[in-house]
Amino acid sequence: MLYNLLPWIVFFVIIIVMLFLDLGVFQKRSHKVPMKEAVIWTLVWISLALLFNLGIYFYKGPEPALNFLTGYLLEKSLSIDNIFVFILIFSYFKVADEFQHKVLFWGIIGALIMRAIFIGVGITLMHMFHFMIYIFGAFLIIIAIKMLVEKDKEIHPDKNPILNLFKRFFPISDFNSGNKFFIRKDNGRLFATSLFIVLIVIETTDIVFAVDSIPAILAITDDPFIVFTSNIFAILGLRALYFAIAGIMKLFKYLSYALSAILAFIGVRMLISDFYKIPTIKALLIIAVILAISILLSIFINYKSQRKRD
Repeated sequence: MLYNLLPWIVFFVIIIVMLFLDLGVFQKRSHKVPMKEAVIWTLVWISLALLFNLGIYFYKGPEPALNFLTGYLLEKSLSIDNIFVFILIFSYFKVADEFQHKVLFWGIIGALIMRAIFIGVGITLMHMFHFMIYIFGAFLIIIAIKMLVEKDKEIHPDKNPILNLFKRFFPISDFNSGNKFFIRKDNGRLFATSLFIVLIVIETTDIVFAVDSIPAILAITDDPFIVFTSNIFAILGLRALYFAIAGIMKLFKYLSYALSAILAFIGVRMLISDFYKIPTIKALLIIAVILAISILLSIFINYKSQRKRD
């Protein structure tokens, strides 16, 4: 029992300590996150994930470690696409730079809970009904095609059912309340602020992302520990990554095509798994090559366009 619980205990201790240091110490004061700080935190989260991966290798063996690394790379690449949407949301609601970190922090805390639920449901369905692997595989291919044909991402808060439901039962303040999610006014009545509205939009957007990413990682492994930890490490590093690359997202103009190809590949891998199981090491290499090609191509095309303008 202790042998099985120890990796979970180590994982949650790491996460709790890092979240406390992040919000309670280093981000105690609201401020605009500079590029240098964001890059450092991005490297810290990546290093922690790789060290944790090394621990899995020595504790559980090479196969679980390889599954973790593949799942982490897959989730990390898919999560980068979230940054496009975060930029749109913050721009739409005109969220000040110094308040964006707080929204993303609590948004990711909510994402941890939702991902745990989605992962539990997904693994249970696959264990109870084998045919779910075909449904998940087909679903990923459909998502890949949809991602390929969609040209521009847009947000429509007025069409968000959860946000509209919240507005029906809770008053919204249009008063500029800084970094607060709730304020009291009108004889102590509690009002939600515009910043909390942004948080709701972020949370509900993550539900959509989870629907895409959880079936993808379940194609790598159905080990709850590997699926959950690789997913969470990728999400927790997303906040720092946002501030590190938000200003240079134009360099990733072909990333959506790469993500579409990756999802399609993972979907096919699930559909043919009963006939031929693509080894995890091959899947890892294919994902890495697709990502590398898209990034290098994006940088090359951007460089050529810049030279033409000059």
